[in-house]
Amino acid sequence: MSTKLFAKSLVTAAVVVAVLVLFALGGCSAGDAPPVAQTPKVQVMTVQPQRQALTTELAGRTQAFMLADIRPQVGGIVQQRLFVEGAEVKAGQALYQIDPAPYKATLAEAQATASKARATLKSAQATATRNAALVKIDAISQQDNEDAQVSLLTAQAELQVAQAGVDTARINLGYTRITSPLSGRIETSTVTPGALLVAAQTTALTTVQQLDPIYVDITQSTTELLRLKRDLASGALQGNSAEGEAPVLLSLDDGSPYNHAGTLKFSGVAVNQGTGTVTLRAVFANPEHLLLPGMYVRAVLELASDDKAILIPQKAVTRSASGVTSVLVVVNGKVEQRVLTIDRAVGNQWWVSAGLNAGDQVIIEGGQKVRVGAEVLAQNSEARGVPRAVAPTAIAQGN
Repeated sequence: MSTKLFAKSLVTAAVVVAVLVLFALGGCSAGDAPPVAQTPKVQVMTVQPQRQALTTELAGRTQAFMLADIRPQVGGIVQQRLFVEGAEVKAGQALYQIDPAPYKATLAEAQATASKARATLKSAQATATRNAALVKIDAISQQDNEDAQVSLLTAQAELQVAQAGVDTARINLGYTRITSPLSGRIETSTVTPGALLVAAQTTALTTVQQLDPIYVDITQSTTELLRLKRDLASGALQGNSAEGEAPVLLSLDDGSPYNHAGTLKFSGVAVNQGTGTVTLRAVFANPEHLLLPGMYVRAVLELASDDKAILIPQKAVTRSASGVTSVLVVVNGKVEQRVLTIDRAVGNQWWVSAGLNAGDQVIIEGGQKVRVGAEVLAQNSEARGVPRAVAPTAIAQGN
């Protein structure tokens, strides 16, 4: 009996608790207001125009600053090679010695001819002086006097010819010692002692190259060149203040940077018909001789700049299926969509040429959670467009 009473008590208690819970829940639902939706937060960056250098990365080849092919100016037998192959030589340093004996003999002969001409001139001068005095007293005919004066002039001319022969023979004797016309590194020799040389032969004996400084010849497509000229003409970009002195940076074939900056010295005026490119020439210091002629390099040069460039993170930009490029901006607390014209990529940022103005707040994070026209709470990000001097890595299709 007691067990039945206890069970009834438990059931009654459970029913009472259930009724109280339902009553409490019902009272709360009826009395509380529905929760208020919170305004979504987005990260924005404020557009700030800045100076941006327009750079480009181009392929190039190194060329010696100065180069001289060594050839003999007189013929003869090589007696000595006076340099170490691959070493540094100075301007005027002797490189080869040609047998000078024939040229010494020629010089001696020319000197003897000149001495004979001087003696003839001395005799002609004496005869002309004597006849000039005799003709005044009619001791000789006028014809004899004129002949003496002509002989004097002839003797003077013959002495000049003989003296020129001496000078030529002395010059040729000097040419038997072949010297370097410039300072630089000398290549291997193509001849050895005992070889017969011919004056002005086509085969060079060796080559001397000046490697410090050194040239880098760069090729640029006419498409890029025309685009640059168009932007400069429209005022979208400003040219370098120092014409032809644009700074150039270099990276080697293995990707490592070259430690010395160079300057652009020359821009070609002719287009290669086969490749559609023009040649630019830069000069670099090369004290360690790290750069050798013929090496492949990559050159980064500054072509122009924009003092009011607008750069935004690439992650803030979206592109529709139709190719329209746009960003979301916050205007008066609401989301708007702006269509952009993208010029090119600079690192991980886009260079915007149209669609944004200074002071615009571009959404860079949280744009996926909001819709156009929705109210948002904008929070400024620390990220800013940082001026770079890096080559544009891509060109976007603007709209």
